Amino acid sequence: MSFDSKAFLATLTELPGVYRMLDAGSVVLYVGKAKNLKKRVSSYFRDNLPSPRIAHMVSQIASIETTSTRTEAEALLLENNLIKSLSPRYNILFRDDKSYPYIVLTRGDFPRLGFYRGNPDRKADYFGPYPSSWAVRDSIHLLQKMFRLRTCEDTVFANRSRPCLLYQIKRCSGPCVEYISTEDYARDVQLASMFLLGKQQEVTKRLTESMEAAAGRLAFEQAAVYRDQIQSLHQVQEKQFVSSSKGEDVDVIVALREAGQLCVNLAMVRGGRHLGDRPLFPSNAGDSSARDAAAAFIHQHYALHPAPARLLVAPMPDAEEKAEVESALAELAGRPVPIQDGRSLLHKAWVDMAQQNARLAILARNQATAHQEQRLAALQEALQLPEAIARIECFDISHTQGEATVASCVVYQDNGMKKADYRRFNIRDIQPGDDYAAMRQAVTRRYGSIAAGEGRAPDLILIDGGKGQVSSAYAALADLGLAHLPMLGVAKGEERKPGLETLIFPEGREPLQLPPEHPALHLIQEVRDEAHRFAITGHRAQRGKARKTSKLESLPGVGPARRKALVNRFGGLPGVLVASVEQLAEVPGISRDLAEKIYSALH
Repeated sequence: MSFDSKAFLATLTELPGVYRMLDAGSVVLYVGKAKNLKKRVSSYFRDNLPSPRIAHMVSQIASIETTSTRTEAEALLLENNLIKSLSPRYNILFRDDKSYPYIVLTRGDFPRLGFYRGNPDRKADYFGPYPSSWAVRDSIHLLQKMFRLRTCEDTVFANRSRPCLLYQIKRCSGPCVEYISTEDYARDVQLASMFLLGKQQEVTKRLTESMEAAAGRLAFEQAAVYRDQIQSLHQVQEKQFVSSSKGEDVDVIVALREAGQLCVNLAMVRGGRHLGDRPLFPSNAGDSSARDAAAAFIHQHYALHPAPARLLVAPMPDAEEKAEVESALAELAGRPVPIQDGRSLLHKAWVDMAQQNARLAILARNQATAHQEQRLAALQEALQLPEAIARIECFDISHTQGEATVASCVVYQDNGMKKADYRRFNIRDIQPGDDYAAMRQAVTRRYGSIAAGEGRAPDLILIDGGKGQVSSAYAALADLGLAHLPMLGVAKGEERKPGLETLIFPEGREPLQLPPEHPALHLIQEVRDEAHRFAITGHRAQRGKARKTSKLESLPGVGPARRKALVNRFGGLPGVLVASVEQLAEVPGISRDLAEKIYSALH
């Protein structure tokens, strides 16, 4: 049955809220927010829709669900949560990156200057966010040079008996050995905070006054320190070829559609300093316009991250969208957050820079895509495969003398590593150190669902190993009825040198050794190395967890109460290990049968 829009709209509220459009199979097509639900949803059922993409979406609507909220800000947050959890087909999706880095200044007598990634709290002062870790570390380096604040961890700071190298190269004032007083250090912390807040002129003024006062009392060494700080500050200001003397906090958001790509570039200006930018390429964009992408980014980004004083946006949202977003941002931030285009010379320069960097990002992405496609074509030709390769899965096994064996499966798809599809398998019930059995188990577990008709099969399977691992993996595939899937072993060359790998085939075909410069080999190495990294990371975590866990915690039928009783009776694991079955059975709550099971598990 077709969707009766008139009947639905007649019942719709005019409150703010979120709407979800569903198809006949109850799959969510689109999630949106509205200041006025009735007005916004009605706009989808008029004669002239803004694009064929929207018209196609509306033709699939079988039902619409709504959730009213008290405010626009609540609607914005709910919309973002639903988009992230449901990934609707017609929403422009941006990667949920909650880990923008900050500069942190801790509290106490001698605060530490450092790099921070996570959710800021009230235990310290945070400055940012910054577009990249490079921008944070560059700023920290400048602050060390100008104000000589410590960057060492508290445990190191508390146990120093002499200053470190940073003191020798004049990047720290040596508070760990009391080479600077608490009061003087606090003054430097205050100046650093003012600098990060964009008050460079006030910082220069204070340093100049301190320098003149020191010179007046003939403290020329101290005056020279202030002079060096002033010179460093001037050098920083000279480097900021596009900077603001007003100490502005601005985000520049530019959306650009060129050369078949849609890019949204976010540039951050904090305290008047341009900190660099970050290009983002959304998914589910379809034929969406740059204006649509910019609006979608604003909705999703500022539902998670604090908004600066103003946004410079190009292209600007339409008047209605702009008013709604400004209202929601003002409610979230507790202050107005105007959305503007670049009108002044400085703001226009920032927008122009962001647009140029978006073009460069699109160019680099297209070049990288072309390069990856060339490598895939070279791999198909080298392996003599009848069909193009779009998805590669690679397995590796990692353990330490049989302990905590972990298998990894990484995925290469869409011209890059697809981390969302990575899998790890904790290998159990095999002889420790048996890599062949581990590989067979990992392949069986990975492709059991594929054999049952679920999920997508790879176009090529890589096995990090030689004939034994390849034979085990192939046997597992044959048992599943998937022996037709192309498989390739990557055996390390002499002295494990990259470029000397031998490619092993399961069906008896002669091994293949590609030239070190062959693009197909470079692709194989890249995927293989990622599988190795992912396996080792999982193995180390599993091994660390196992070594932190007492054997008492894995005993069959022994919960917290019985474990406590065993510790009270025998003093810990060593005492339990030397206890006989009869002694174990004497512990309250442990029967003879359970005592035998415990003894058997420990010996």
